[in-house]
Amino acid sequence: MKILVLGIGNVLYSDEGIGVHFVKLLEKNYQFTSNEHEITFMDGGTLANFLMFIMAKYDHIFLVDCIEADDGKVGDVYFFNYDDMPKMIKWNGSAHEVEMLQTLQMMELAGDLPPTKILGVIPKRVEPLAFTISDELKNSVKVMEKTSLNYFKSLGFEVKKINDLTIQDIANEFDEIGKNKI
Repeated sequence: MKILVLGIGNVLYSDEGIGVHFVKLLEKNYQFTSNEHEITFMDGGTLANFLMFIMAKYDHIFLVDCIEADDGKVGDVYFFNYDDMPKMIKWNGSAHEVEMLQTLQMMELAGDLPPTKILGVIPKRVEPLAFTISDELKNSVKVMEKTSLNYFKSLGFEVKKINDLTIQDIANEFDEIGKNKI
């Protein structure tokens, strides 16, 4: 099975980039091996519907993004199947041009959507040109990490820790890239 681990978000907007940062954290901190499965990590940024042709090539998608939820609070983590999305989950108000929910819905209508798991977290702030991750989301990363690793292990992956970067370390890398381009 070909699995796409897809991080969505705008890294220029503080917590809104958590999906991208978290996928990079998994990729840099862990080695995933399996005789049956192949795993690909991807920074989907804010591309949304431009990712459809890439997503359709995979057998399974593990998507990480910011979400909103009725009665949810900053830092709450949710993990669910796209097909069984809880009614209280909202995917709006982010800094994406086209929302990821609409992209998944378009793929579903076309019959191109692979089974999709969603790991979502409620962000604290969406500030332009800020790379600092809120303390609430830094704490949420522990739950996100445990949830993700348990899920990949349940699929048959062997998971080995190879690094110890923090989510802020990853966000700082994006900040440095931007500074070096100016």
